Amino acid sequence: MAEKRDYYEVLGVSKDSDKKDIKKAYRKLAMKYHPDVSEDPESADKFKEISEAYAILSDEEKRSTYDQYGHAGMGGFSQEDIYNNINFEDIFKGFSGSGGNSGGTGGFENIFDLFGFGGGGRNGPRQGDDLAYHLDITLEEAAHGLEKDIEVSHEKICSHCQGSKAEPGTNPRTCPTCGGSGQVRHISNTPLGQFATIRPCNNCHGEGKIIETPCNKCRGKGIVREKNTIHIKIPPGVEDGNRIRVHGEGNAGERGGPPGDLYIMIGVKEHALFKRDGADLIYHMPISFVQASLGDTVEVPTLDSEVDLKIPAGTQSGTSFRMRGHGMPHMRWGGKGNLYVKVKVITPKNLNQRQKELLREFANVSGDEIYTEGKGFFGKVKDVISHS
Repeated sequence: MAEKRDYYEVLGVSKDSDKKDIKKAYRKLAMKYHPDVSEDPESADKFKEISEAYAILSDEEKRSTYDQYGHAGMGGFSQEDIYNNINFEDIFKGFSGSGGNSGGTGGFENIFDLFGFGGGGRNGPRQGDDLAYHLDITLEEAAHGLEKDIEVSHEKICSHCQGSKAEPGTNPRTCPTCGGSGQVRHISNTPLGQFATIRPCNNCHGEGKIIETPCNKCRGKGIVREKNTIHIKIPPGVEDGNRIRVHGEGNAGERGGPPGDLYIMIGVKEHALFKRDGADLIYHMPISFVQASLGDTVEVPTLDSEVDLKIPAGTQSGTSFRMRGHGMPHMRWGGKGNLYVKVKVITPKNLNQRQKELLREFANVSGDEIYTEGKGFFGKVKDVISHS
């Protein structure tokens, strides 16, 4: 299945757009892709996509959840929940007829049939909601991977009534309002035709049956919330913002539907020594003026141990040395990135008298050579002026 596009991208709006801009963008696209007026063979799919995006972004609660967790956070809403607040009459009012069937029941008669949950779909199996769990780990744990037990609160099928919601030994009765379908139909007339929106029955709450003796354990819900310990594995090389899916550890499904999944949202803590750049690590290492001038072999920390690095004589501040294979593991193609050591030459402070004398002696002996780098540019300028 193709991955869903970002809802803001679908409507062509920015993330800071207000409700008015979102509604305006949806109306424009809806008039273009409505199956009654569009000649695009993919119009039904496109209309479904923009309608879902509008349904989420026009609702403050759903939009907030989407902004925080993306599509994974939408698992807590059924399709009926997503579209429940759309008022199509209000959205399309003011438009003149555009070829739609405004007088009959043809064309796009039932919007929920197009979206795939019309008819008696509410009474069929429904997959459980996905859950998100935020896990902060250290850079060392991200490098080596880890296994750990986490405690997750999620919904499970009630063991007492086996999800029937009724106390064992009792029988529910058919809802007289919806006749057992769990749904009622509301007709709206728009310039594009009639929209028959199907909503859950208020009498039975969409169940199609009335439970007169609810289960004592789950109180007629069919599910109970429990805390369970789940063993998870985090592979080496994960990055901040990665998601790890644990199949089947979300909320329980309804009416025999499968459970949802659990998504581990990875947060990698900042490290005191290293900055991460993909699979590479960057380490800023201070060295003394003497080490930079004469050269030295220094010990460099890595995520595993310390390794030796040779500093050549005459090394300048800001020079970067690459240490192959001492970075982070590559999750996709194996191997490791590199560690880049950037040296910073530290100018000595609070010199004693003897140290000052030695530096002055060094300056006198060196003459102009000590300023070679600093005078390079100005020396060239002098030569140009003198020869002009």
